[in-house]
Amino acid sequence: MEMMGQLAAVAAVLILLAATLWWLRRRGFAAAVRPARRSGRVLQSLERLPLGPQHTLHLVRLGRKALLVGCSPGGCTVLTDVAWPEIEPEARP
Repeated sequence: MEMMGQLAAVAAVLILLAATLWWLRRRGFAAAVRPARRSGRVLQSLERLPLGPQHTLHLVRLGRKALLVGCSPGGCTVLTDVAWPEIEPEARP
């Protein structure tokens, strides 16, 4: 008998969650998120390396170029840019 009460409670919570999601979607607050297609992307964030609490390096691919961008509280600066094939990782055995 105790198990039936627990199952009913779980079912009630799931029904409440589903009803809340339905209501939020009708109001426009919760939209379905679809993953972006990577095949046609021109801009990709490849890696991020934190240097400290407020300083980072970002490796960004823009078409056929790779940019190394340094970010700090004062702004972002492009440190270097190279052709993409020059930095592609080699196949590991």
